[in-house]
Amino acid sequence: MSAEYATFGLAPAMRAGGVLANGDYQVHRDFVDFIVNGRPLLFQLSDLDAVSPLAADVPPAIFTHHVRGLLLETEAPLLDGRHVIYGCPECEGLECGAVTAVIERAPDGADAYVWRDFAWQTAERADLELNGYHGIGPFRFRGAEYREALGQLLTGREPAARRRVLLIGARVAVLAKLAAALRTIGVGADIAADAADVPPDELRTYGAVAFGRAVPAATRDGVRAAFDGAGIQVAYVDGLAPIIPLLVAQIEHALDRSPSEQRRLTRLAAMDGSADVEITSTCRVQLVAYRLDRLWRTQVHEVFEDVLEPGAHRIPLDGKVTKGESFVVARTTDSVLVAPIGR
Repeated sequence: MSAEYATFGLAPAMRAGGVLANGDYQVHRDFVDFIVNGRPLLFQLSDLDAVSPLAADVPPAIFTHHVRGLLLETEAPLLDGRHVIYGCPECEGLECGAVTAVIERAPDGADAYVWRDFAWQTAERADLELNGYHGIGPFRFRGAEYREALGQLLTGREPAARRRVLLIGARVAVLAKLAAALRTIGVGADIAADAADVPPDELRTYGAVAFGRAVPAATRDGVRAAFDGAGIQVAYVDGLAPIIPLLVAQIEHALDRSPSEQRRLTRLAAMDGSADVEITSTCRVQLVAYRLDRLWRTQVHEVFEDVLEPGAHRIPLDGKVTKGESFVVARTTDSVLVAPIGR
């Protein structure tokens, strides 16, 4: 094994939830990702829909147990000293599949931790020959750097995700449907006329505020003043149209706490019959277009879905997609972007 060291760090990450084009729901998950040599380790696994065990919604005792396991302070949960690195975002069952690896102290006696023998595991014992990630690792991390990063999670210095959204708008029926959709994917939502007289402790629970298109400027300014006065930073979303999947996608993007330089999906623009998408690592990209017809009915068009290489890509949009007021949503497993289709 090479004695070369890899850098180790942690960063907030998200599995983007949403209302999918076929009507299904995808659950929102906030978690802490592993940053190896400056990039999320998950990105090296191509098109994998998974989260680390360090998820924001697991009970504190289980979260702590996972951290102590990574620090080798408790027994490995799987045979042969293997630990779950990424698992199913919908459940914790190994049957769904998980990325596992052996974690051990450096065998040469150095103050270092080694992650090796990465594999896709669905049974009690991993089959490295059949399901091993032969191009990933081993990684050797300096002991002090490794312990400091994980130790911060035990001291509570990693801020908890704020997965509640304040919805403000004139169309109560739309807000009710939006709140129901958000709650279904695991994001809390409250409906209000404004933020006046709301205690700061309650304002602090929100990660985003979403405004309907008909909300007057004075109301928007009052809400912003309430949060600013309480010293609370939140993301503000200006709803593009009364289309529930579109609004959910806008809110999901606003709730993304991951550093911008560590996101897969970095740009989306649509104009003149095409959509421009930029990604930073190989992954599956899905584009769905939404438009309002003359009767204000929502029309949905699945535009594109395929695995793309890193870089900028131009994807053609059919003319029927861009008629009238229309929008496009780009989605990867970990992020989502929304853009109006210009003409």
